[in-house]
Amino acid sequence: MTAPDPRPLLTRALDQIGTLIAGTAPEHLDRPTPCDGWDVRALLGHLVGVHRRIAHVGAGGHFSDVPADPAAGVVDDPATALAAARADIDRVWGLDGRDDTVLDRELTVPWGTMPGRFVGFGYVQELTVHAWDLAAATDRTGELDEDLAAATEETSHRMVPAEPRGGPIPFGPPVPVADGAAPYTRLVAWLGREPRLAV
Repeated sequence: MTAPDPRPLLTRALDQIGTLIAGTAPEHLDRPTPCDGWDVRALLGHLVGVHRRIAHVGAGGHFSDVPADPAAGVVDDPATALAAARADIDRVWGLDGRDDTVLDRELTVPWGTMPGRFVGFGYVQELTVHAWDLAAATDRTGELDEDLAAATEETSHRMVPAEPRGGPIPFGPPVPVADGAAPYTRLVAWLGREPRLAV
């Protein structure tokens, strides 16, 4: 069975990150985030790098050509840097719906070599969880797209099983949450975040 087109969710995840970054106040840059050892400035740098990597990988480049570590992506104006990278993503991934070739192109990412439709969902997960990291650090979890988290959760359970975790798998063990927890709470807890870190 062919996996569905991830681009509608990828578009929503990219839009959400763009909105959150545009609304991040300068006085929040030194705040800690749920990402161990990263402040908001570092998280923004990582997200700039991830956007650049998504475009590069989608065009057939190797992921390691574009660093996604926080320091490499730190810029004075992350919103502008993000917008430039987003334009490249839109073009390469055909987010306007005019070019589907990326979906079945073999792409190489840190978690393997696979068709773009699977890679796309991997980046949906990364962006959706980092949106929570940023919102939690800047007191804006109420602005998050809960439907996006719900749509991402099922795929996350398939992509990131409960074991093994740690080492080359950059997630801690799942954190238990209450029955009926909200979608973002369930998603980030499954991926090893502590939901109570949200303000």
